[in-house]
Amino acid sequence: MSELAAGGNLPLPGGALTVRVPGPFDVSALITDDSGTVGGDGDFVFYNQPAAPGVALRGDALTVDPPRLRPGATRVTVVVSGADPGTPLGRLPVPTLFVTGPDGRHLARFTPSRPGQETVLLLAELYRRGPGWKVRALGQGYADGLAGLARDFGVDVTDEDTPATTPGPPRTVRTQAAAATDVPGPPAADRSAGIPRPAPAGSTARPPRTAAATTGPDLPGPAPAAPATRPPRPPNPPPLPPSAPDPHGLLALVNPARERAGAPPVLLDARLTAAARQHATAMAAEDRLGVEGRDGVSVHRRVTAAGYTYLTIGEHLVSGPRTPAEFIDHCLRTDGLRRTLTDPSFTHAGVARADAPRGTTYWTALWAAPLTPAGLSRTAADVIDLTNRARARAGLPPLASDPVLTRAAQAHSADMVARDFSSHTAPDGSRPWDRAAAAGSARRSIGENIACGQRSPADVVTGWLNSPGHRANILRPGFTHIGVGFAGGGRAGTYWTQLFGGD
Repeated sequence: MSELAAGGNLPLPGGALTVRVPGPFDVSALITDDSGTVGGDGDFVFYNQPAAPGVALRGDALTVDPPRLRPGATRVTVVVSGADPGTPLGRLPVPTLFVTGPDGRHLARFTPSRPGQETVLLLAELYRRGPGWKVRALGQGYADGLAGLARDFGVDVTDEDTPATTPGPPRTVRTQAAAATDVPGPPAADRSAGIPRPAPAGSTARPPRTAAATTGPDLPGPAPAAPATRPPRPPNPPPLPPSAPDPHGLLALVNPARERAGAPPVLLDARLTAAARQHATAMAAEDRLGVEGRDGVSVHRRVTAAGYTYLTIGEHLVSGPRTPAEFIDHCLRTDGLRRTLTDPSFTHAGVARADAPRGTTYWTALWAAPLTPAGLSRTAADVIDLTNRARARAGLPPLASDPVLTRAAQAHSADMVARDFSSHTAPDGSRPWDRAAAAGSARRSIGENIACGQRSPADVVTGWLNSPGHRANILRPGFTHIGVGFAGGGRAGTYWTQLFGGD
């Protein structure tokens, strides 16, 4: 294995390569051409948009398959930032990049000089040189945050360092802790997902993905015959069981803190506790933090598989604290974790720990509110209200809620969870106008926006409005009606659909 110094390069073999940066970091990639700019927002691969042609992100590893990159792409820049947005990298362990060939052979390793106050590091780039590809070590610091870096490369995003704070249910801040216990500093850090997933303007639909993505610019068109197979409507959630036993006295630690913050108490739910135990055990077995295990099972899938259908959810994934009191104390001392623990929208919790063979303790805490018909209706109404406010600012009339479009939108969100994809084109080939016609709509024009991962109506509508293609759908004068769908689960945790119709 070659040890690279900053500026050094190494020829790469053909085939798919794996680039891994272990530790308390978020790994991202920017796909560019010779000009150094992206071809569209889809060329930014990060934890909320983990796939693009030729590049896939899973956990701390990027898979790069140069022949499968989009046409014109000549460079993939590997970027790292702290799992806690805005954290200076100088407070974290020095990141080390490992490059592995298609045969599993370790090819290169690069450890840059210790960063200072920079919050983002351009760690390396894979680039085309003649008929082949090389890797070059960079180690270039960047102090303007991940969103600032993405903008400089030509990506249209909002600032990831500003967590959502819009009041009103349903609302949650996604917080994922990620840190090792053998490094200086606090035992964990949290992630607040504040980057709405970007989408390329003017595209019609991306191929189906097995990871979260947002697509969905303008898709008007005639309504052809309905496909033969339709996704099932989501079932009603089972009745809630009584609170689960609390042998560790967690509620006595959590609920007083919630009361001080003006939030109602939570109950321990047996299903959330079972899902938390499964995920903590999986992290301990792999001795690594992650929202998704190496087997591809996410913590959100564990929740829905345990039988808890949720409207809002938040998670703490933490390593280090040894006792429940230490874990809760850490959460209350960490800003993002505290916001989730005291979020008034949550009604239930599940907490579990597991010890790795080398002794590290891994925690999973799940905070959720169940999906109910009233809650789903309120969420859809909030999305429509925020959408119509944007239309009013543009001098356009409001969209009316359409029950037929609502059924089609809800079915599509549920289908994306059930069949693990995120696209306007379902695995059976159906498109938005197909789904609208199958639900019984006779509207002449149809458009669709979809999104994954956003935890509230304010988050998802803000993300759509910050993407030109999605914004064009929202502000299309010819649209008169709307249906909104939402489903929890899958890889991304939440899946949203806006289905527009015009006469």
